[in-house]
Amino acid sequence: MPYLPPPRIRPIAVCVVRRGESILVCEGHDSVKEQTFYRPLGGSIEFGEPGVDAAVREFREEIRVELVNIRYVGTLENIFMYEGHPGHEIVLVYAGDISSPEPYESQVITGFEDGGGQFKVVWKSLADFGPNGDPLYPDGLSELLEAQ
Repeated sequence: MPYLPPPRIRPIAVCVVRRGESILVCEGHDSVKEQTFYRPLGGSIEFGEPGVDAAVREFREEIRVELVNIRYVGTLENIFMYEGHPGHEIVLVYAGDISSPEPYESQVITGFEDGGGQFKVVWKSLADFGPNGDPLYPDGLSELLEAQ
């Protein structure tokens, strides 16, 4: 029987960038659920790295921009299934701005994965998410943003 590593909780940091009533999100797809979903840009916090620094690093790596005016918004716990596998994240949520105007002028931005793959980053209205709309992850993010 093949060895499977034990499940683990993954600490991540994301940053919500706003443009009017829209937020900048990456588009993902779960082929098992046949679902397109969205989440703010960000990623894993490395050992010894403050969460805010992880968010800044991820924006640099993923869409080649600098974050400014960063502020802590809250922490969410996200327990989920993705591609048929369970996941568990502790998510530090920040809000901030991008230092250059170009991303605010583009509707679609190409993001870059660590391994060289690409993904789609879009501006999406907060009104598009919710019970009858598109999924926004991590769970609880819409409510956290409404409380701001």
